[in-house]
Amino acid sequence: MEYRFLGRSGFKVPVLGFGAGTFGGEGPLFSAWGNTDVGGARRIVDICLDAGVTLFDTADVYSNGASERILGAALKGRRNGAIISTKLSLRSGEGPNEVGSSRHHLIEATHAALRRLGTDYIDILQLHAFDAMTPVDQVLHTLDNFVRDGKVRYLGVSNFSGWQLMKSLATSDRLGLSRYVANQTYYSLIGRDYEYELMPLGLDQGVGAIVWSPLGWGRLTGKLRRGEQLPVGSRLHATAGFAPPVDDARLFRVIDALEGVAGECGKSVPQIAINWLLSRPTVATVLIGARDEAQLKQNLGAIGWSLTAGQLAALDEASQGLVPYPYYPYWNGQFSERSPVQEMQPHS
Repeated sequence: MEYRFLGRSGFKVPVLGFGAGTFGGEGPLFSAWGNTDVGGARRIVDICLDAGVTLFDTADVYSNGASERILGAALKGRRNGAIISTKLSLRSGEGPNEVGSSRHHLIEATHAALRRLGTDYIDILQLHAFDAMTPVDQVLHTLDNFVRDGKVRYLGVSNFSGWQLMKSLATSDRLGLSRYVANQTYYSLIGRDYEYELMPLGLDQGVGAIVWSPLGWGRLTGKLRRGEQLPVGSRLHATAGFAPPVDDARLFRVIDALEGVAGECGKSVPQIAINWLLSRPTVATVLIGARDEAQLKQNLGAIGWSLTAGQLAALDEASQGLVPYPYYPYWNGQFSERSPVQEMQPHS
């Protein structure tokens, strides 16, 4: 297993982490992802730890807290060998204060997560979304207290825009508070928006990417084919409404390229898609999910080898969409002489 620094934290994480959204199976979204119970979770954790996948990611809203409870039970007796990442700030109850990043909700939600996980500290605590109704300095003071108390070791965010993350980092620096070192972000061959604002920010500010949904919400599993109906067992039947949009022309252009490279490498389409992500700047770890052992073992095969420059370039070309203003002058070379975009340029 390869390990990488998580931003400029000095802390290393494995390049593959396990996303425990498949644990629990409660509710319309998470039941479509999976319904792994404690017994199944223990077996998955066994396989992960044996392979060096020591990072496990969850959230308080995953299956109404069941994901955290099951993960905590599966890690019982081997907590010190694992890195636990969890997220909070989305609505977790019906009360008026059971949502957001107010001091009240952060304290209550963090303590509840610690109880469900059966641990006295969280390795990486991330805000699941930006709270525009709570002053940023209040949020950061509360999180900094968790770090000082030893309840949390590293801080991160998820689903923040560039200005929201930069405002938070600038406030941390101004007040001398713990900084965000992780950005859990959607990034895939059919979802490259991360590259325009958040990737250069990560390069400049030392924030590492924890990538979720590397297979584009199940679209890059190798089961979709041009001109064919969606397979009967695809979770997209239940989750397509939650997934970021992608037009069919681009989707199948990427799938065609993935299948071509997979044929050259003797690897699966998901393995190619994950391996491509690990070649990109700022990416510290990619979260893989699995409803069963076979899926998990296949995804573990995404590391330990490299795509050629030509294969990377083919995937870059097939997946690149229209670059929005003001980013395109940097990407097409007009303004790139002193830009971090030079380091981010697709493979050539």
